Amino acid sequence: MQSQQPYVQRRVVVTGIGLVCGVGKTAPEVWEGLLAGRSGMAEIKAFDLTGHPVRFAAEVKDFDPLLFIEKKEARKMGRFIHFAIAASDEAMKHAGLVITAENSERVGVHIGSGIGGFDVIEREHSNFLAGGQRKISPFFIPGSIINLAAGHVSIRFNARGPNEATATACTSSAHSIGDAFRIIQRGDADAMIAGGTEAAITPMGVGGFAAMKALSTRNEDPEHACRPWDKDRDGFVVGEGAGILILEELEFAKARGAKILAEVVGYGMSADAFHMTGMAPEGEGCFRAMNAALKVAAISPDKIDYVNAHATSTPLGDALESQAIENVFGERAKNHKLLVSSTKSMTGHLLGGAGGLEAGITVMAMLNQIAPPTMNIEEVDPACRLNYVPNKPQAAKIDYALSNSFGFGGTNGSLIFKRWAE
Repeated sequence: MQSQQPYVQRRVVVTGIGLVCGVGKTAPEVWEGLLAGRSGMAEIKAFDLTGHPVRFAAEVKDFDPLLFIEKKEARKMGRFIHFAIAASDEAMKHAGLVITAENSERVGVHIGSGIGGFDVIEREHSNFLAGGQRKISPFFIPGSIINLAAGHVSIRFNARGPNEATATACTSSAHSIGDAFRIIQRGDADAMIAGGTEAAITPMGVGGFAAMKALSTRNEDPEHACRPWDKDRDGFVVGEGAGILILEELEFAKARGAKILAEVVGYGMSADAFHMTGMAPEGEGCFRAMNAALKVAAISPDKIDYVNAHATSTPLGDALESQAIENVFGERAKNHKLLVSSTKSMTGHLLGGAGGLEAGITVMAMLNQIAPPTMNIEEVDPACRLNYVPNKPQAAKIDYALSNSFGFGGTNGSLIFKRWAE
């Protein structure tokens, strides 16, 4: 009997990045803004603020979907789909990936979102209340459901491989990237357009988080409102936008002469199984997700040089993630040799789009060998004991970097990237 050949997992690399957020509408603009410490937060322009206790967010300013989408089509889509298309366009151009009749069935899309088309849902509900069922748009459902971001991107590029969407709250796009990584590893696709998108700066979106007392209320100073690990942090700031990576199987990328930006080497998931919105004691679920990613990457914790943390600027969440990082990385973290920062201090929290945005930022940190800062740290919370790259970027050797995302329901995801070298 012929012995079965061992299964060899294929290597996966990053070849393109597309980013849209309150700090910038392209990846280079976002990166320049982060290094300059530029805040994307300001008073909300999208809706009437009368009666709202929280009056600011990190909106994408002067975003014109008609630069990417025909007017007739754009009207059929929620804003989260607009962002996904814009970021995917940039990522595909950056990667130089051309989908042809020959490779289209080997290229897929995996784009997550925590909420989807809140703007469409609110608008159509108002139409329904005003005029009944006959006033509901036929594009209400396809304009708002979460998988339509991936659907529209696949149609746009004729990507006929796996097509999926993840909806795991604020871990959605980290899970999408991780799952796309595994799809390529196991041979179900050669390339994936992967990441996440969100557009929840709406009356109900901001109002709902405000009702939970989850948001910062620094209405008089929005630029400095998001302050991860600072002792006076008082909640997160809602952001919007998208982050998309082009992932490819290594030999597929090499064969077409792609410029490789980084390698994806680790992906870990876990559940807190503890509370609807709160994290497990000592960040135990986060701890297990990071350890799972390290196990997949087959590296020891001391190999990680930089962590782009989930840290949203909430009093309890930041401290628990910091504790989890300390528990994973030990003395190296305690001695401030591990760099840890939260770029949400500038971009706000993109919810289901956060992991895609921050994965892109993490790869750019490796490319540039610079850890972006955590802004607005005036006095570090005594319960938080790490090197948070306070208020200015730090040049450093970054060979391996980890990106964390955690979401309501206790869902956790960690991604590990390796600096590319032949």
